[in-house]
Amino acid sequence: MSRNKNKKKNSKKMDLKKIEDGIRLVLEGIGEDPERPGLKGTPGRVARMMEDILGGTHIDPAEDLEVFQDERHDEMVLIRNIPLYSICEHHLLPFAGVAHVAYIPKEGRIIGLSKIARLVDTLARRLQVQERLTKQVADILNATLNPLGVMVVIEAEHLCMSMRGIKKPKAITVTSAVRGSFRNNPATRTEAMMLIRGGYPGGRES
Repeated sequence: MSRNKNKKKNSKKMDLKKIEDGIRLVLEGIGEDPERPGLKGTPGRVARMMEDILGGTHIDPAEDLEVFQDERHDEMVLIRNIPLYSICEHHLLPFAGVAHVAYIPKEGRIIGLSKIARLVDTLARRLQVQERLTKQVADILNATLNPLGVMVVIEAEHLCMSMRGIKKPKAITVTSAVRGSFRNNPATRTEAMMLIRGGYPGGRES
């Protein structure tokens, strides 16, 4: 499904007028004038932004995951450094980082690499917490592929820690979800982590 189709689908679900009215109330609440020149168009701009950055809210993330059969491949597949941008549901502030996704096919069942990146993107483009996002990516891949194992690691900086509260910019939160052989076999998990970090079991660096 294309991004344009996704946007059309979400435009039917999201009440942009209600978002605009809410933003006007927020502006008034902080003591601003929503009608002054610099802010007059802001509620509409924010509503359209929400439609975009939260565009995964009403999309089935598994809908586009087509499984292929390739009996020749039964080794680990890893995509690292998939960029992600999401909105923390606790303070409605962004968090951004990268996802690393690995799986070991079972009986030759594989999935297109771009579909894995799209899965991360769809799940990230909704109100989230990093822990749940990590688990959701792992669980959907596990259910769709029925692989020997799945491992998802997400590293992200949260603006709710950088801009407010404790105010610790550049602090990185790391979460992981492991299923199957990645959970049961420490050597397999270690190999995946070495590949994520850019190293190889034989001691060579990329």
